[in-house]
Amino acid sequence: MGTSIKSEAMHFLGIPTTRALSLVTTGKYVRRDMFYDGNPKDEPGAIVCRVAQSFLRFGSFQIHASRGEEHFNIVRSLSDYTIKHHFPHIETMTKNDDSLSFFTNDVDLTSNKYAAWLVEVAERTASLIAKWQGVGFTHGVLNTDNMSILGLTIDYGPFGFLDAFDPRFTPNTTDLPGRRYCFANQPDTGSWNIAQFALSLSSAKLINKKEFEYAMERYGDKFMDEYQVIMTKKIGLLKYNKELVNELLNNMAVDKVDYTNFFRLLSNIRVDSDSDVPESELLIPLKSALLDIGKERRDAWTSWMKHYRTELSASGVSDKERKASMDSVNPKYVLRNYLCQSAIDMAEQGDFEEVRRLLKVMERPFDEQPGMERYARLPPAWAYRPGVCMLSCSS
Repeated sequence: MGTSIKSEAMHFLGIPTTRALSLVTTGKYVRRDMFYDGNPKDEPGAIVCRVAQSFLRFGSFQIHASRGEEHFNIVRSLSDYTIKHHFPHIETMTKNDDSLSFFTNDVDLTSNKYAAWLVEVAERTASLIAKWQGVGFTHGVLNTDNMSILGLTIDYGPFGFLDAFDPRFTPNTTDLPGRRYCFANQPDTGSWNIAQFALSLSSAKLINKKEFEYAMERYGDKFMDEYQVIMTKKIGLLKYNKELVNELLNNMAVDKVDYTNFFRLLSNIRVDSDSDVPESELLIPLKSALLDIGKERRDAWTSWMKHYRTELSASGVSDKERKASMDSVNPKYVLRNYLCQSAIDMAEQGDFEEVRRLLKVMERPFDEQPGMERYARLPPAWAYRPGVCMLSCSS
C-alpha cells in the first residue's frame, strides 16, 4: 500500500515517477523481518500494479556488461531497443537540434546515438534528483537497479521526506552508519550511478572515453543548473544567491527546522509595507518553525533575515506576486511517513477511509485546503520510532 500512496503523492508534487494503477490484497500473509534482527512479523499480502513507459533500469544494462564480451551484443541490442522506443528523437537528431548539447570542442553527439542517449539519460537523472532535493525527498536505496533509464522515481521502499532538516537523514535502517544514500549524498550517488551506466556502454564499445567524460560533465552541470533554479524559486528571488541559500540551509540544519513547513512559511515575509520592521519582530512570520531557539541562534536567524529582506526589496517583485510564486513550488503537504503509517494501520483493520482522505489531500499539495491543516503538522513523538521514520528494504 505504501508504494501506491507514495508514487501518487510524488506525481502530484510534479516529480517524474512511476504511478500506481491498482492495489489488490491477496488474502494471505507475508512474513517480513523488517529490521533483520530475527523477529519476523506476518503482514497482509498485496499486489500493486505499477505503470510507467518503461521499467528499464541502469542495472538492466549493467548486468549484461558485467558478464563479459560474449554478452556485449545484448547491451547493444537492449540499447537499440530503448533508443528506438523511448528516445526516438535521437535517431533523427541533427546538429541543428537544440534539445541537447550535441556538439562541443571534443564531442560530436550527432555522430554517435549511444553517446547522445547517455547524455540525455544523465541530464534526466540530474533533473530528477534536483527536484528531489527541492521537496526534501530521500529515496533511501539509490543503487543502479533502482535508477530508471527514463529519469523516473522508481522502486519506493524505505523512502522519506525531510521533517527536521538534517542533510545526513536516511530513511533506510540498513543505510546506517555509512549513510551512503542520505539526503545530502543523493546528487553524488546519482553521478556514481550514471558513471556505472556509462561504464556498461563503454565496456560494450558503444561510447569512447571523451563521450563518457562529457556525459559526466553534463550530469554535474545540469544538476547545478536545475538545483539553483529550484532553490531560487523556493526563496522567492529572481537570481540565485549562493551565500544566502547556504547560510539558510546551515541555520536550518543547526536548529533542526522542519523543511516543508519552513519554506511554506517563508512566503509570508512582507517587504512592501513592512520596510521598517523592528529587529525584535523580524522573525515573527517564522515563529511556528523556529521553535526553542536561544538568543545566539535568534541572532543568527535575524542576521540572515536582514540579508534576505534586502534581497527581496531589491528584486522589485511585489509581496503578493512573490507569495503566489513561492506557494506554487513550496508544498504545504508532503507524504510524511507517519501520515502514511497511520493510514496503513487503519487499512489493516479494514478501514480505508484515511487512505482515501490522505490521497485526496496529496492530490493538491500546494493548496491551503482549509480543514486539512492536521496533515501539515509536525510529526508526533511516536513517529520517530524505527518502522515509521525509518524503514528497511524488507518493509
